[in-house]
Amino acid sequence: MTSAATRPTDPDRLWSVDEHLEDILTTVRPLEPIELQLLDAQGCVLVDDITVPVSLPPFDNSSMDGYAVRVADVAGAGEEFPAALEVVGDVAAGAAGLVRVGPGQAARIMTGAPIPPGAEAVVPVEWTDGGLGEGPVDGMRARSLAPEGAEGHVRVHRPAEAGAHVRAAGSDVKAGDRALEAGTILGPPQIALLAAIGRGTVRVRPRPRVVVMSTGSELVQPGEALGHGQIYDSNSFALTAAARDAGAIAYRVGAVADDADILRSTIEDQLVRADLLVTTGGVSVGAYDVVKEALASVGDEDEAGGGVEFRKLAMQPGKPQGFGSIGPDHTPLLALPGNPVSSYVSFELFVRPAIRTLMGLEDIHRTSVRATLKADKALRSPKGRRQFLRGTHTGGEVTPVGGEGSHLVAALAHADALIVVPEDVESVEPGTDVEVVLLG
Repeated sequence: MTSAATRPTDPDRLWSVDEHLEDILTTVRPLEPIELQLLDAQGCVLVDDITVPVSLPPFDNSSMDGYAVRVADVAGAGEEFPAALEVVGDVAAGAAGLVRVGPGQAARIMTGAPIPPGAEAVVPVEWTDGGLGEGPVDGMRARSLAPEGAEGHVRVHRPAEAGAHVRAAGSDVKAGDRALEAGTILGPPQIALLAAIGRGTVRVRPRPRVVVMSTGSELVQPGEALGHGQIYDSNSFALTAAARDAGAIAYRVGAVADDADILRSTIEDQLVRADLLVTTGGVSVGAYDVVKEALASVGDEDEAGGGVEFRKLAMQPGKPQGFGSIGPDHTPLLALPGNPVSSYVSFELFVRPAIRTLMGLEDIHRTSVRATLKADKALRSPKGRRQFLRGTHTGGEVTPVGGEGSHLVAALAHADALIVVPEDVESVEPGTDVEVVLLG
């Protein structure tokens, strides 16, 4: 993997959101396909089209517990004049060597059992006397308790049309049909289909392994006591959860102190289990923003194509960003700002698409819609910056949540959308049609 970050750049250049994202997406490549057992493939993206080798169901079978009959034998049957049929045996699910149903006969049949030769329909047991010689019954007695139910006679109180309560062979999918398309994310229903057509393994792109770490000596693990000047580390939890939501296998690393050597060592240790590294914090211009210092010499920095570039983006929140590749395998790394809202917005705009690209998906972006701004006053936005404001979206309207501060975690927790204000717009009046990125 060759990083675009190695080319000479102007440190004072203000990158657009689109330029930064394009740089990331031209560098990140889908992971190589592997063959996995079905349950191990959950959440992965299918590489090849899957063709059905055998029809589903593979044979005509009953959708009810009841009796397999010939249509002519139950024509005109009713409560007053039921059709009396000879029971010639049982047909259970998985049965072989089926009995034949001839004129005036019926076979007791269970749900999922193959339709025996000669039968044309199934009458539910509730339409019969269950062989007891009385009125309609609610169900069958267990064969172990009443083996005589598989013989004798049964009275049928309703007629049945040909094919009634019969699942025809191939009525789900037919042999030769395409069961699943390449690019499908394998969830429980897709895995069920693969199992149903006999696939034990499947070729997929694996879920990316994403390592998330936050930086800052002020950060404390949730559950521990806060000291003076300390705050709880929320970013690493938020981004790890976001990475999992995007489809990755995500590993959270505890907050790393503002020490370049410790951070560098931690990152190098994590390379062995990372397809993508994400850091948060330490990318601004402060004296203790050590991510820049640490990443200047991490891993195999002398190899062609390595290195991380730090940029200023024309966006709010999230102006400071870093991107590049590190280590002997040129593992992509995205360095995000430390303010919680800046970090999360940056993840949605840049990290999530990178994860989806690693997965081999074509649709890598969140859904964007147009909505009417519902607000008490106009929204202000700095000139030349693309602003992303938190909001709630419902019924074609979007309402801002919280203020513009990049530290407002509570407001973020109540938002389900981002309101996008373009670079050339400084004020958005209530009632204006705006772009909205839907979250979740």
